[in-house]
Amino acid sequence: MGYRVVSGAQPHRPVRPTLLPLLLLVTLLAAVWAESGDYYDLLGVSRDATTREIRRGFKKLALTMHPDKNPGDPSAHDRFLQVNRAYEVLKDEDLRKKYDKYGEKGLDEQQGGRYESWSYYRYDFGIYDDDLEIITLDSGDFEAAVNSGEIWFINFYFPRCSHCHQLAPTWREFAKEMDGVIRIGAVNCGDNNHLCRRRGINSYPSLFVFRAGQKPEKFNDERSKDELVRFSMKLITTSIAQLWQGNVFSEIESAFSSGLGWLITFCSDTGDCLEPRTRQKLAGMLDGLVKVGWMDCTTDEQLCHSFQVTGGATALFPPGSSLDKHGSVLWLNTLDSKEIYTQVINHLPDLELLTTDSFERKLAHHRWLVSFTFGDRHSASNEYKKLQALLRNDHIQVGRVNCITDSDLCQPLYIHKPCVAVFKGLGIHDFEIHHGKDVLYNIVGFAKDSVRAHVTTLRPDNFPSDRKEPWLVDFFAPWCPPCRALLPELRKASIQLAGQMKFGTLDCTIHHSLCSVYNIQAYPTTVIFNGSSVHEYEGQHSADGILEFIQDLVNPTVVILDPPSFTDRVKGRANGQIWAVDFYAPWCGPCQALMPEWRRMARLLSGQVLVGSVDCQRFQAFCQGQGVRSYPEIRLYHSQQPDRFMSYNGWNRDAHSLRSWALSSLPRASVDLTPETFKSQVLSGRDHWVLDFYAPWCGPCQHFAPEFEILARILKGEVRSGKVDCQTHHQTCQSAGITAYPTVRFYPYQGTRRFEHSGEHINSRDAGVIADTVRQRLQQLLPRLHSKAKDEL
Repeated sequence: MGYRVVSGAQPHRPVRPTLLPLLLLVTLLAAVWAESGDYYDLLGVSRDATTREIRRGFKKLALTMHPDKNPGDPSAHDRFLQVNRAYEVLKDEDLRKKYDKYGEKGLDEQQGGRYESWSYYRYDFGIYDDDLEIITLDSGDFEAAVNSGEIWFINFYFPRCSHCHQLAPTWREFAKEMDGVIRIGAVNCGDNNHLCRRRGINSYPSLFVFRAGQKPEKFNDERSKDELVRFSMKLITTSIAQLWQGNVFSEIESAFSSGLGWLITFCSDTGDCLEPRTRQKLAGMLDGLVKVGWMDCTTDEQLCHSFQVTGGATALFPPGSSLDKHGSVLWLNTLDSKEIYTQVINHLPDLELLTTDSFERKLAHHRWLVSFTFGDRHSASNEYKKLQALLRNDHIQVGRVNCITDSDLCQPLYIHKPCVAVFKGLGIHDFEIHHGKDVLYNIVGFAKDSVRAHVTTLRPDNFPSDRKEPWLVDFFAPWCPPCRALLPELRKASIQLAGQMKFGTLDCTIHHSLCSVYNIQAYPTTVIFNGSSVHEYEGQHSADGILEFIQDLVNPTVVILDPPSFTDRVKGRANGQIWAVDFYAPWCGPCQALMPEWRRMARLLSGQVLVGSVDCQRFQAFCQGQGVRSYPEIRLYHSQQPDRFMSYNGWNRDAHSLRSWALSSLPRASVDLTPETFKSQVLSGRDHWVLDFYAPWCGPCQHFAPEFEILARILKGEVRSGKVDCQTHHQTCQSAGITAYPTVRFYPYQGTRRFEHSGEHINSRDAGVIADTVRQRLQQLLPRLHSKAKDEL
């Protein structure tokens, strides 16, 4: 294709041939960057790109587009900001969902507003992204990996850490040495800060071994390749048997009866046999499939001759094979552990084939993991042979279905492409399809979670459109990474809500028409069907967020306000009530982030402040009439002054910050005590007191202050509440024995004067717990108080 530029009647100026392609490229790139606002297009990745692919795409652009590499281009900064913003959004699961659903208007404008130097992207960014032997884990697949039953050795690193970069070449060599023996992983704590903090990572690099059901073990030895290998080999506890005349036949028959084969290396003065380290590696690689043993042919020459072995050799004896050179015995001509592993796996029998005749009968009462294939075997088929061993302790059987020869079996289940599914032992219709990575550890983690969870793959014939029981339905697309990240959280939530709510997933790439009925425009969209009511979930992609949302549906703490109810309830009644109201728009990213915190705040303020919300997309004219100009707009209304309100201008929008702000508008229920009032009212008075000893500079004290106010309201009329400023009244606090802030003490009146040290320490900062403790103590004191009152009469 040729390009021609016509510019009026100006004379044609010759362009040097070598510059023409470059000029055209610059012109085309400028057009693309000017016209294309799609974040996926900007990074050159598909909409189903993984986090690793997004990171690699961004790095490639950063190395060429960074302003440091384009000092003479005045537009380089703005263009790179656009690319950086695209990366910051798409690497984050929640922001990515908001972008997919609402576009840029659903995001915070400050996202991606700063970037690093060119050298950072060149040398520090994505250290292990190009290493195939090292599996880069993130928050979405970390738990599935370390709980899969395989051994994981994981490097937690930080991109700017010099020691991490010094270790990187060694870690790569180590990963190549141990590839296939154990899993070698890496976690970027710059991108996965919450994951690393949750795991207690406080220095870099930190090297940990993870084994399912065991406490993680930290590696503290020298970080050399030899030491790492030596340490890792100790993790392989599979025994390697020495076979001799007294045990060989009983050992082999015992393994065969358990469905295991034998890999035997025959050692002699001539020929080759496997070295001890190679045997150990193979024992780990083939654990649960084949037992590994060796035979000394110099001392058991006659025994080796019975196997028709006269020199060093290695052979695989599959289950049921005859113990000679013929039949199904595989004689190996290599000493390389990876080559032996590949040959052994290829030679082992395939997964059990399930057909139309056996499928329903076998799945009626047993749990199965089934691989659905379409004729040709794919590259992972041999790896799937290890699934039976990895799932044996979970009592999950493993089989396969060929959908080419048994299409009548696959079509009613809407299985149209290769996949893996778990059938939960309740028949052929209660199953869940795996949509994670097609790697062994991910499939194993899915199978173990799925059989315990209560999530069902939905189809038109079992979709709960008219069911009476409540259902949570996740409308998703398999290519969507936030969708895949949500699925394990749904399983966790389904376990906690077993018997109260059913869970299902609907693949909108297959069931387009059904998704259209419910106007599904972005993935994932999570909807709760409760009889005739339908509620769309907006919140964090976590089990806790889902549980909180459902609890609010069952027992709402936030009042959904429309113009009439707002006028009537918020502004219309002078009954002393205070309202906190959130004016929001569903497409607004900060509004979505606020929603779970707003519901949490409402629960914390229950009985203190009424909490409501107004949808300004639905009631746009009403919100404009109320002077709402941006979202979210958070206001506090007092019904005695209905036309006045107080707006929240705080930086933090978490539940505790919002609660503190709301409570600050209420009259205080506690009193400030001085040394004089402490002595006269608390020590010499006749009331019960609960006191908060605090210091103004103390962060935990500031966090506890609103909680103490709630406590004061809970106990009002029963126990008086007071606060002592230990910075101002240091001597009083010292006399009372206060050594930490905040300190809560209960001073019950027992008929006599009290002393500074007589206060009873309460080790809690929860208003409800403190109130229960105080009331229980009062119940215990009740007989003594009655007796004292009678004596005084």
